[in-house]
Amino acid sequence: MSLLIYGANGYTGRLIVDEAVRRGLRPILSGRSADAVRALAETHGLEARPAVLDDPRAMDQALRGVTVVLHCAGPFHRTVEAMTDACLRNGASYLDITGEIAVFERVARLDARAKARGITLLPGVGFDVVPTDCLAAHLHARLPSATHLELAFSGGTGPSHGTALTVIDGLGLPGAIRRDGRIVPVPAAWRTLTVAFFDKARLCVSIPWGDVSTSFHSTGIPNIVTYMSSSAGTVRSLRWSRWLAPLLRTEFVRGFARARVRKAPAGPSAAALARTRSQVWGEARDASGQTVSARLEAPTGYVLTAQAAVRAAERVLAGGVPAGFLTPSKAFGADFILSLPDTRREDLA
Repeated sequence: MSLLIYGANGYTGRLIVDEAVRRGLRPILSGRSADAVRALAETHGLEARPAVLDDPRAMDQALRGVTVVLHCAGPFHRTVEAMTDACLRNGASYLDITGEIAVFERVARLDARAKARGITLLPGVGFDVVPTDCLAAHLHARLPSATHLELAFSGGTGPSHGTALTVIDGLGLPGAIRRDGRIVPVPAAWRTLTVAFFDKARLCVSIPWGDVSTSFHSTGIPNIVTYMSSSAGTVRSLRWSRWLAPLLRTEFVRGFARARVRKAPAGPSAAALARTRSQVWGEARDASGQTVSARLEAPTGYVLTAQAAVRAAERVLAGGVPAGFLTPSKAFGADFILSLPDTRREDLA
């Protein structure tokens, strides 16, 4: 049984490789930068199989004999098609760390093909969306009649290059919610609310987080809004951006932003990762007005991503996870998040 980590030489990929090795795994490392992949593999005494995603022959060679692929090369809306195609051709289960709504929906449409091939498709095994998805499933178990779900998160460090580039690809695009079972666009910063996290109450603003897709697949709840903690100034800026959307969508603006990102550090420092915590809150309600709510606390997003992704890969490698498209809570249950180090969950109502 073998695991291949693609995008291993990226910021988050390196954290995942370190976690995998720490837990006794010997993954094969891959990615499009041959020199960087080989250097990283040599550091850990691992096998390197560099390959470019848009070269099917190279990808087939890289995936030869591989049981599970953990895909870490984003932005995922640019890379998911080539990698899922390679996994389907080679009979390898697919995991990734995306938080992109469009990616979840695309992978979900591959459910029948994955079942026919006998492989698991499990996107979102990082901070996007393990804690929020598990909390959604927990709330739904407490209130099976729920028709509305709100989820919010707080805490984190500055973004990695990969995260920042994904955000840039979304500049000028609307937000998204799920309404009556359908994903629909809404204006940027469409709604705000104040959330009681563990440390304090925080202002949160609606964003198109991955749970707009995944929580519906996990719970069937037809109305979903997701939020991120924010400052009042950021909310105002997001609302002003509605008027600048055509400009923000131009390649000139996005190209300028990408150049700025590439000059910045690859991601948060080790000290920043160690001192930061992430928090998640959720509330579900039904047509009668009954509500349940809960909150989670966990390590910061990049640390949690490495922990969750490696444990998800271990579970799929061990067997017993169904074939087809799954969300984290569908694959491992609502308490999967509590199996990770230094996490806690508290029911509020």
